[in-house]
Amino acid sequence: MRRRPGLSVRLRLTLSYAGFLAVAGALLLAVVWMFLLRYVPDNAQGLLGISPNRYLLVRTFAPAAAVAMAFLLVFGLVGGWLIAGRMLAPLTRITAAARLAGTGSLSHRIRMEGRQDEFRESADAFDTMLEQLESHVAEQRRFAANASHELRTPLAISQTLLDVARRDPARDRAELLERLRVVNTRAIDLTEALLLLSRSDRRNFTRESVDLSLVAEEAAEALLPLAERRGITLGVTGTPTRTSGSAELLLRMMTNLVQNAIVHNLPAGGTVTVHTEDRPGASVIRVENTGPRLAPELVPTLTEPFQRGTERARTDEHAGAGLGLAIVHSIARAHTATLTLIPRPTGGLTVTVRLPGTR
Repeated sequence: MRRRPGLSVRLRLTLSYAGFLAVAGALLLAVVWMFLLRYVPDNAQGLLGISPNRYLLVRTFAPAAAVAMAFLLVFGLVGGWLIAGRMLAPLTRITAAARLAGTGSLSHRIRMEGRQDEFRESADAFDTMLEQLESHVAEQRRFAANASHELRTPLAISQTLLDVARRDPARDRAELLERLRVVNTRAIDLTEALLLLSRSDRRNFTRESVDLSLVAEEAAEALLPLAERRGITLGVTGTPTRTSGSAELLLRMMTNLVQNAIVHNLPAGGTVTVHTEDRPGASVIRVENTGPRLAPELVPTLTEPFQRGTERARTDEHAGAGLGLAIVHSIARAHTATLTLIPRPTGGLTVTVRLPGTR
C-alpha cells in the first residue's frame, strides 16, 4: 500500500523536543519578567544619581534573552535529533527484521540486548513470532511433501493396474476391480483425512457442550467389529465428562485414538481401554493399549503427519495413512487441549487428552 511521504518519527520527535525546550525557555523568561522586572520602577534615583530602572534592564535583558532562546532552540534540535536516534535505534532493528521476514527469510532474530523495556518486549515478541512462523512453514512444507508422496502412491498403483489390464485383456477383471477399489478407497480416505486436518487447523467451528463419555462409547461401538476381528478386548470406563467444542471433531478425535490403539496393538489377545473423567478445571480422556514396546525417542514424532509407530501390514480397510495422531493433535490444539503420549513399560502406549472443563 503506497502512502504519501511524511516526516520521519525521528524528525517529529526532534521538533517536539526542540519546541518543548523553546516553550520552557520562553515560560522561564516570562516568569523572570513578571516577577522581577515589573517591580523595577521606570525612573529611580539612587546613590550618586545612578540606579537601575526598567528601561535599562529591558535593553540589557532583551538581547541576552534572544541569544538564550536561540541557543535553546539549536540545542533542542541537535540534542533532540541525537536522543531520538538513540531511542529509536531498537525500532530500526525491529523494522529491518520485519523486512527480512517479508522477503521470506524467517531465520533472522533480533536478540536485543539490554534491560527490559517496551522495545525489548516488542523485539522478544517478534523473535517468538518468527520462531513459530519458521517452525510452522517448515512443518507445512514437510507436510506438503509427504502428502504429495502419499497421494502419488495409490495413483501410481492404479495406473500400473490399468496398464497391466490393457496389456493382458484375459486377466481376471473381478480381481482387478477389487484391487482398484481398495487403492481408490485408500486415496479417498487419505484425501478426507487431509481435508479434516486442514479444517481442524482453521478453528472455525461452532462450540457446544459435549459429553466425552458418550463420545467414547459411540467411537468404541463403531470400532468394536474391528477389535473383535483382531482378537482385542475393547473397554470403556469413566464418568460423564463434559467439555465445550465441536461434537463432530471430538468424535473424530476419539475415533482416531481408539482406531490407532487397535491397529497398533498385538496381533491377538491385546486390550484397549478408554477412560473419561472430570478433574478440577479439566476434562480428561485416556486411551491405553497393549502392544509392542516403543522407543522413547520415537514417541514425540508420532503426532507428526505420516509417522507410524510400528510396522504393520496395510491390507485392511483401517490401515490408515499415518495421519491418525496428527489429526488428534490438530483437533486437541484447536480445542486448547493438551495431548500427552507416554510409552508403557510393558509395551503399548498411553494417550491422554486434557480438555478445558465446563465447571
